Amino acid sequence: MEEHKDFIIENARIVTPAGILEGASAIVCEGRLHKIREGSIPNGGERLDAGGGWLLPGFIDMHSDALEKDLEPRPNALFPLDIVVCELDKKLAACGVTTTYHSISFAENEIGVRSNTMAAEIITKVHHAAKRLHVRTKIHARFEITDGAALPRLESLLGAGKIHLLSLMDHTPGQGQFREVLAFKNYYQAVYRKNDEEIKKIIDRKVNARRFVKGHVDHITRLCRSLSIPMASHDDDCREKIEWLSEQHIRISEFPVNMETVQAARGKGLFVCLGAPNIVRGNSQSRNLSARDAISAGCGDIICSDYAPMAMLHAVFTLDRLKLLPLHEAVNMTSLHPARALGLANETGSLEEGKLADLVIVKNGDGIPRIMKTFVEGREVFSTWLR
Repeated sequence: MEEHKDFIIENARIVTPAGILEGASAIVCEGRLHKIREGSIPNGGERLDAGGGWLLPGFIDMHSDALEKDLEPRPNALFPLDIVVCELDKKLAACGVTTTYHSISFAENEIGVRSNTMAAEIITKVHHAAKRLHVRTKIHARFEITDGAALPRLESLLGAGKIHLLSLMDHTPGQGQFREVLAFKNYYQAVYRKNDEEIKKIIDRKVNARRFVKGHVDHITRLCRSLSIPMASHDDDCREKIEWLSEQHIRISEFPVNMETVQAARGKGLFVCLGAPNIVRGNSQSRNLSARDAISAGCGDIICSDYAPMAMLHAVFTLDRLKLLPLHEAVNMTSLHPARALGLANETGSLEEGKLADLVIVKNGDGIPRIMKTFVEGREVFSTWLR
């Protein structure tokens, strides 16, 4: 990896946790933010003129299905994993993501790459490749709680330090994301090309396994607590579920499906994670809670890419444009808040002196914000022209 290079970014609109410093400058020294101040910094050294653009903290994406999507862009059309990891790393840097949590699903015999063998193989290969990648790369293991066969693999990977976040998910129809069997069927047929017989087998298997779910969940949550691994829950749908999460010391609620649940999560002090595509598009793909409505009600903390890394930047500026949040508060949802939820805030997640120089320069000349440069620990990992 290349040596750190010290430099000054000037003529920038620096977005801090508390607001925006206009016409400001920042010194990057040995991969960290050494000094931030309004106006120019007279010291010598290499200089980068931001041209009046925004300087943001790099995005921390705690839930990204992009690797699964790129690995199997069409049903049964698999690309080599090494190529996908390398190419996705470049894409993430171009989208302003400086820390990514690849979401890998343990859900045997369901859809495409979501099998226990494939999931374990992906995690092991990504772990070995991480040091060669430009974006800080971590693993978010998604455990389908009806799949007890995943537990031995998860135990091994957790013990080896290859999982950095674990979420509980349950896609059994009748609750969560799919409140009706028809919704489950429509989604799996449209996205994964499953026929009626295949869908029936998936549903029957989930329903039959539900009597074992409590044991699965108790076991894996106990292990995560012992290893201090952050935990999340996926598609929460009721106040009682939030109460249970709080009791289990699960601090993150991903994509709560209705207003009652998101308000309950807020009341219990959980971090609420919402999807950037939901914000940009204005609605949920599954016709569940609108992320804009949750944020309007003061019940959103974290923005993740879900399945579209490009949406992170545009979600931030959409919230500002619609006056749902001031820009700096929207930025905090992609950086400082996930850093706090994931135990990274001492090192990254905001533009503050002493923290790692995970930076993004953004220009918005024609109404569409664009990433101009991305830095990870002061190293330039993506660049296009500045005008």
